[in-house]
Amino acid sequence: MAFEFKLPDLGEGLTEGEIVKWLVKVGEPLEEGQVFVQVETDKAVIEIPSPRKGVVLKLGAAEGETVQVGRVIIVIGEPGEKPEAVPKPKEVKARPSVGVVGELEEAPEEEEVKKAEKVPPKAPPTAIGVPEILAVPMVRKLAADLKVDLRAIKGTGPQGRITKEDVQKAAKKKPPEKEIPEKAIQAARKYDLYGYIEKVPLRGMRKTIANAMVKSKSTIPHAAGLDEADVTQLVALKARAKERAVQKKIHLTILPFVIKAVVAALEEHPYVNSSMDDEGSEIILKKYYNIGVAVDTKDGLMVPIVKNAKGKNIFQLAAELSDLSEKARNRTIDLADLKGGTFTITNFGAMGGIYGFPIIHHPEVAILGMGRIVEKPIVKDGKIEVRKILPLSLSFDHRVVDGAEAVRFMTTVIQLLEDPGLILMEE
Repeated sequence: MAFEFKLPDLGEGLTEGEIVKWLVKVGEPLEEGQVFVQVETDKAVIEIPSPRKGVVLKLGAAEGETVQVGRVIIVIGEPGEKPEAVPKPKEVKARPSVGVVGELEEAPEEEEVKKAEKVPPKAPPTAIGVPEILAVPMVRKLAADLKVDLRAIKGTGPQGRITKEDVQKAAKKKPPEKEIPEKAIQAARKYDLYGYIEKVPLRGMRKTIANAMVKSKSTIPHAAGLDEADVTQLVALKARAKERAVQKKIHLTILPFVIKAVVAALEEHPYVNSSMDDEGSEIILKKYYNIGVAVDTKDGLMVPIVKNAKGKNIFQLAAELSDLSEKARNRTIDLADLKGGTFTITNFGAMGGIYGFPIIHHPEVAILGMGRIVEKPIVKDGKIEVRKILPLSLSFDHRVVDGAEAVRFMTTVIQLLEDPGLILMEE
């Protein structure tokens, strides 16, 4: 008996996923536990194993299609069972003329209209079972302006052609709140008034990032502060630790030191390590320190979380950062590694940036941006010295953190970075 496998609950309140790649084909045998599909949900690609042994009878969605949890995505038959032949739909020829509102037919010549009045045309279907909409471009433009669906109008012109009067009459009857579906008026052109363009669907990880950014900016009143840290001693300390890191096969950067400084500062300034419960009108102070680190991938920005950062030393943090970053870039990271953060660090200095205003990773209340370390002449003890300076940017939720508290937090971080011995004492 055929078994219908539905997209399961993928956890963390996720309700949909995008089919990235099918790893099986219809008619192929399937072993229990065999991974048969890759599904992108939130910011991770999840591999789903088969719950039973059998043969693939049907694939329930196309690659690139977004499916809801609970939808059948594969039908598995008994071993040896053959899938039923599915008739192919008739080929529909694409119409060449394209305009602002859907697909437009060319305006007929007067002679053609007279011929059409004598001989009823055989209108090709625009979709299987759906008759062609007969309307000249001017009428289609009017329908778009009045938000009238031409598919719902019965034309009174020759051979059922929709006239301007038909559209105006339908507009008067149309409920004002009802709008034409976006797909019905979407332009199909590959150029605009100035040249050729390319349209990239907003979906998958990029859609997730877009939604997260909108939610953060629309719900959190962002404020920001800029400062600098003299990390000359810290850079020298990292250089001395490089040989030991190589022995441990660890790639050591300045980021683990920044994480340790941030955790120590969060302990002193607990409101920066919190979240806002909008429904309960409460500020939730976190007693744990899970630090998110923004990672640039080919598909967009991901934020893996270093759990319990307080309990890990510099080398442990460096090893975990390398592992999480690699998994993020390969899209093999577990969803659990993207959840549970209390504070985020983003290093746009790795791309050459100096200052920026990062958007807070909701529901956190602050994010620290690191710029590129630059050499600057600094007056120190009455003398001008060339020092290594790290630019820092802090965006914070002004509902929870006041400007004065944000400055105090940054001052603590800077003090620890400028005297790295203090960081090591915190371990």
